[in-house]
Amino acid sequence: MKYAVIADIHANWEAFQVVLNDAKEQQCTHYCCVGDVVGYGANPKECLDVVRDMGMPCVKGNHDEYCSTEEDLEGFNPHAAEAVRWTRRQLSAEDREWLRDLRYVRLVATFSVVHATLDGPQRWGYVFDKLMAAASFTYQNTSVCFFGHTHVPVAFVRDAVVRGGSYSKFRVEPGRKYFVNVGSVGQPRDGNPKAAYVVYDLDEGSIELRRLDYDIPRAQKKIIAAGLPQRLADRLALGK
Repeated sequence: MKYAVIADIHANWEAFQVVLNDAKEQQCTHYCCVGDVVGYGANPKECLDVVRDMGMPCVKGNHDEYCSTEEDLEGFNPHAAEAVRWTRRQLSAEDREWLRDLRYVRLVATFSVVHATLDGPQRWGYVFDKLMAAASFTYQNTSVCFFGHTHVPVAFVRDAVVRGGSYSKFRVEPGRKYFVNVGSVGQPRDGNPKAAYVVYDLDEGSIELRRLDYDIPRAQKKIIAAGLPQRLADRLALGK
């Protein structure tokens, strides 16, 4: 059994299609989504339809929540708020209901998924360091939990202590817990603009980070054509 674990698609159709094609080439048998299907990009409806039609187990991200409600956006970053308002207009009532009904945490096969943190998944906290990861480990009941939200791929490991760092591929060892950020499909922020996702081979016990080129100029042109902020297009090429 081999899972493609994807997060933070952010309505980037070009990146999402490249990831799905690569997952097929990697012979992934299952898929799951760690939230933020929508927001920022120009194809929220198309990306949501694929996740839903494929029956991917999916948890709710903060943009999934904002875009599915009429929550006031006071205090938001102006570019993010503009993208949320635009995305709300692109989604049907059924789409928004599907997003609203997503859970914050769920079990998939033998591992768990959450968009932000396990200690307060609905508060949308960010996990950047070992101290922040330690709080989630306290609530982690599976050996592996995948998360997103920061758009920065990093793996935290707890045995006697909590350690963390970047990764490309590693084995899941008995007696340890792993809290793994799978990076972002549609808007990487680690200085690498390539789309990111993880292949989790449950039979082999390995977790591999995949980075893929995609048609960034096309995704940028669609953002600008939609009337979304120029900044949302520019940052795709920077990976930040």
